[in-house]
Amino acid sequence: MIDIEGVIIILNDMPESEAADIRRCLTALYSVREGEQPLDREFGLASEFQDKNINIARNLLALEIIKKTKKYETRVQVEKVDYQATEEGRLIPVVCLKRGEK
Repeated sequence: MIDIEGVIIILNDMPESEAADIRRCLTALYSVREGEQPLDREFGLASEFQDKNINIARNLLALEIIKKTKKYETRVQVEKVDYQATEEGRLIPVVCLKRGEK
């Protein structure tokens, strides 16, 4: 099972003041399900991945994170999405980002 609420955000080569603001914005984006946000129903992550085979779910979630980060947080680009396993058998997404191109 993928635990999206525990997502780890890694920002490379950024001043901490800017990184803190970006981390706050991305935490909000990743913690909301698509359709829950009034006035912007596309904000948040789609949950279609949750009922899929784990390998398919990992890929669908990674694609969703890349797509939504590109749309809502243009200051960064996703370099990769990895997963950390917990002792309880959950997978925690680890999102590695770099400064976006302007």
